[in-house]
Amino acid sequence: MKAVVAVDGRRAQDLADRLRDDAVDVRAVVAAARLAAALRDALSTPEAAELLAELSRADLLFVDVRAGSLSAELVAACDRLGVRVVPLCERVADRRLAASLGLVPRGIDDSVAKLTATESDTEVAPPTRGRVITVWGTHGSPGRTTLAVELACALAGGDRRVALVDADTHAPSLALATGLADEGPGFAAACRQAERGALTVAELTRIAASLGDVDVLTGVNRPGRWPELSAARVLAALEGCRDWVDDVVVDVAASLERDEEIVSDLVDGPRRNAATCAALEAADLVIAVVAADPVGVARFVRAWPDLRAVVGTTPVRVVVNKTRPGALGIDARGQIRRTLERYAGVSEVSFVPWDAKGTDAAMLAARPIAHVAPRSAIATAVRRLVAETLTVSASTPPSRAATRRRLARTA
Repeated sequence: MKAVVAVDGRRAQDLADRLRDDAVDVRAVVAAARLAAALRDALSTPEAAELLAELSRADLLFVDVRAGSLSAELVAACDRLGVRVVPLCERVADRRLAASLGLVPRGIDDSVAKLTATESDTEVAPPTRGRVITVWGTHGSPGRTTLAVELACALAGGDRRVALVDADTHAPSLALATGLADEGPGFAAACRQAERGALTVAELTRIAASLGDVDVLTGVNRPGRWPELSAARVLAALEGCRDWVDDVVVDVAASLERDEEIVSDLVDGPRRNAATCAALEAADLVIAVVAADPVGVARFVRAWPDLRAVVGTTPVRVVVNKTRPGALGIDARGQIRRTLERYAGVSEVSFVPWDAKGTDAAMLAARPIAHVAPRSAIATAVRRLVAETLTVSASTPPSRAATRRRLARTA
């Protein structure tokens, strides 16, 4: 058996030595980036042509999985040459990229027998349908975006794959809050691709930005682009995201009004609040955010019937954000609990405390609170919320309501 090793650093020689010890003929050892460049320069430099000639004589290609080293072009070239690609993955994102290209991910420290095993010898887990969690809140900055970011970071612990989506058509701010560029394709591109039926896992991986272990589909960089997020497009894009990650956390706008349908002369014209309503309808779980002050609680109580009318039987978890005694006096939590139970019929409530220091540090660094202040009271409360309410086993089936909605859309 002949092989080419395209691995960076000292690991390349270590892997080559291991393969030689197991009677594998290592034809070449190169840097991963050099192999990618050889595909582009095959006809212009003799070194590139020689490297591709060695690759054509090999049976296996061991390659480091990185955005710049493993590509669809490399996989297609190996397919033409009859060379099997063995992707070596260190991070969860690397495994996701390899899987998106139809490859079976391998660990750097796997045994030679496992590295050289064929795909038919490897058990591949059946594909799972991801969960959509929509974060909604009333007007007045209750902290929807902050909680959406922290929820995504908390859910991303372990091996769970998590995506964060900005579907706010009034004031999109995920990119600004997390220090990501908002000139990229983002969620609007995913919606356009979904409308054409071309939204794949590989395409989602390509257009997503990285926020640590969380993949982010940023929102429109100008609110005037809201017609790009139509209801049909948003539903199709979120459905595609279910095949991409385990959890999709969606940040949406506050408005649930449908009055625009009454005043519009266009029967099938765009609706600015359609993206919010579509994300709520597609959700398996809704996180409803309440600002812990008299105005915020009053606004939530008034909007609660409209929210229930949109989500139907989908479970809603009410989270009271920015909890502090200064705005409500003694026993702030007790007062909010009694008010929500009396006027909205909400008995189960989670609380996230106000932490100005942690919030300011995150805003200054343009990073999630969990990254810059992991011991912050906010990050701790969100992790507790995830552990107690949002964590599910891999075998947990989708909710019946979500299953009925998906079957209705595909019927």
